[in-house]
Amino acid sequence: MQIKLGRNDKCWCKSGRKYKQCHQSFDEKIARIAAEGHQVPAREMIKNADQIAGIRQSAKINIAVLDYVAEHIHPGMQTEEIDQMVYSLTTQMGGMPAPLHYDGYPKSVCTSVNDQVCHGIPSKDVILKEGDIVNVDASTILNGYFSDSSRMFCIGEVSPEKKKLVEVAKECVYRGLEAVKPWGFLGDMGQAVHDHAFANGYTVVREIGGHGVGLEFHEDPWVSYNSRRGEEMLMVPGMIFTIEPMVNMGRAEIYVDEENDWTVYTEDRKPSAQWEIMVLVTEDGAEILSY
Repeated sequence: MQIKLGRNDKCWCKSGRKYKQCHQSFDEKIARIAAEGHQVPAREMIKNADQIAGIRQSAKINIAVLDYVAEHIHPGMQTEEIDQMVYSLTTQMGGMPAPLHYDGYPKSVCTSVNDQVCHGIPSKDVILKEGDIVNVDASTILNGYFSDSSRMFCIGEVSPEKKKLVEVAKECVYRGLEAVKPWGFLGDMGQAVHDHAFANGYTVVREIGGHGVGLEFHEDPWVSYNSRRGEEMLMVPGMIFTIEPMVNMGRAEIYVDEENDWTVYTEDRKPSAQWEIMVLVTEDGAEILSY
């Protein structure tokens, strides 16, 4: 339950300012929108200045890790080698890989190849070969703050069909980013993503979406990319969440590997592509924190 503050009380955001000078009008605006029947964020979803600063530092490691992978990924490489690189660089920079031991996940990164939608587990037995596409999803903890992003990589020369899928999946993320505005709705972003994917003949996975992030690995809100403008949660300054649609060349249906209970595949075994950015809603738009 949110504590009701008096006008002269210290603001809940820990700025040290009086509530009336800080977040009172902000809270009143959210209350008016909630009264209209819209879903609005709880205070716990809104990061303060100190938290945002800590999350930015975590994101610097996350970006550096993916930059390093981009420089070294190549045909003939074991996905296990990617895992080792991610663990080594993350820890050298003072962080820890967030996926490691998360709900029993055994590795430091996810490496999802071709028809693997997400949560591909690195292995010495998985060798990247010419023509593959692979998503490398890295997440970092630094001083208790979390960051999360992923990139697609084309291994050597890939088919025109796979190349287009990878390019359109990235375009979807940035179409979504353009729709992130304070006092708009997550559905504005979701429909922008969905429409661009479908305009190019692709589908977007329904069961898995984006999420809030920063103080935990996965926070509210859950973020859909099959949503409509004007619907879903209100976006307000201070919210941080991921834009990470999983775009399928074929149908949207997926299934989970029964043996490892982690890796998600397309049901029709056609390729899937995903890029992920972590964004902060600002007073006038959005800031990319990790990519």
